[in-house]
Amino acid sequence: MLEFIDSHAHYDAEQFDPDREELLNRIHEGGVLKIVNMGCNLERSRLSVEYAEKFPFVYAAVGIHPEDVEGMPEDYLDRIKKWAVLPKTVAIGEIGLDYHYEGYDPDLQKRIFEEQLDLAEELSLPVVIHSRDATEDCMNILRKRGKVSGVMHCFSGSAETAKQVLALGMNISFTGVLTFKNARKAIEALEVVPLERLMLETDCPYMAPEPNRGKRCDSSMIVHIIEKIAEVKGVPPELVAKQTTENTLNLFYKMK
Repeated sequence: MLEFIDSHAHYDAEQFDPDREELLNRIHEGGVLKIVNMGCNLERSRLSVEYAEKFPFVYAAVGIHPEDVEGMPEDYLDRIKKWAVLPKTVAIGEIGLDYHYEGYDPDLQKRIFEEQLDLAEELSLPVVIHSRDATEDCMNILRKRGKVSGVMHCFSGSAETAKQVLALGMNISFTGVLTFKNARKAIEALEVVPLERLMLETDCPYMAPEPNRGKRCDSSMIVHIIEKIAEVKGVPPELVAKQTTENTLNLFYKMK
């Protein structure tokens, strides 16, 4: 059986309310070694920390998602920092920019993004970056910092953008989108990412891979992503699982 790490999950989402604890208590049966639950706002960051305390194999990331920047209290960064220094908090995330929906405030998003990048640097923690329809601004902010310890999650950019992310020293992770029939762009990006810089994620409960597309996703479904990566890279699935596990542990060093 393949064993792997889900580097990006949202078990605090309401889709898991009916059976969250039952699901997490049996998730190892699907080959899941560890899970990183992402923070998106203050409440969901608090829940990530709570799950990390409750389940030995769950770790937390804490941060403010770009869609949640409105109305942040003045002390939001202090609250994030309080959780970030805990032993099982492995990253600041997910943070970044999202210009997808109308009514966004790019200046506010950029300020909150940069403040959290500063915090991650202060605490020597990696970052988990979300970038949607904001590639130019996101990359400009990251380039100003030179090398960046982190991962560009749910990568949806071009192969050229993938090369730019890699040049910053970052890893890249793909979701179940890789398995979709219309995933040509994602496959082209995957082709330029060395196996040594890849990480696995579900972004569950979203982005369920084929043959589960449209269903609630959970961490056990990563096996389908592994199989697709192995097919594209021309390597055994076992190698994909082993290398991506090593990559994740190296980036999220507090998980070791």
